[in-house]
Amino acid sequence: MSAPQLDQELMELLDRIAAHEELALKCLYDLTSSRLYGLALRILGHKDWAEDVLQESYLHVWRGAGDYRASLSPPLAWLGLVVRSRSLDFLRRRRAERLHLHEDFDEMQTSLADLGEQGPQQLAEASEQALVLQQCLQRLEQRQRELVSLSYLRDLSHSELAVQLQLPLGTVKTWIRRGLEQLRQCMARYV
Repeated sequence: MSAPQLDQELMELLDRIAAHEELALKCLYDLTSSRLYGLALRILGHKDWAEDVLQESYLHVWRGAGDYRASLSPPLAWLGLVVRSRSLDFLRRRRAERLHLHEDFDEMQTSLADLGEQGPQQLAEASEQALVLQQCLQRLEQRQRELVSLSYLRDLSHSELAVQLQLPLGTVKTWIRRGLEQLRQCMARYV
């Protein structure tokens, strides 16, 4: 199909979608989803995220097809702009969520580090286990330390961590399990 023919067909589909014709949305999806998915994947670099953004983009098209103006851009360019905008919004949201979690984690790490900077009298009064735990936590990889700390100190479930950190649930569970095992081994040496 030539570009002018494709543009004409896409414009007709967008007009039908503006009239809330579901079959038109399915046809639009069939014609454009592979290209738009590729665009989202290039921007986001993660298959699951690209799929989520693609779904969100078609939902936006369903709601806003009446806003499309053929005089301003070809339909595929408009669809690409929708996907690009949704992808960048997704990255901004993800960055903001992670920044918030990292700030909480950094505050917790600072309070733990303060234990090591106290004078001899305060150190003697501090719990030996807390100091050992701090030393053992420092031996974990940053990601494991972050997940274990957030899980136990913030009382977040594995599912909540997966959602907030935008990680697969299985990955979160594995990293926490491995981190806890390393902590057990480390703590066993001091007990």
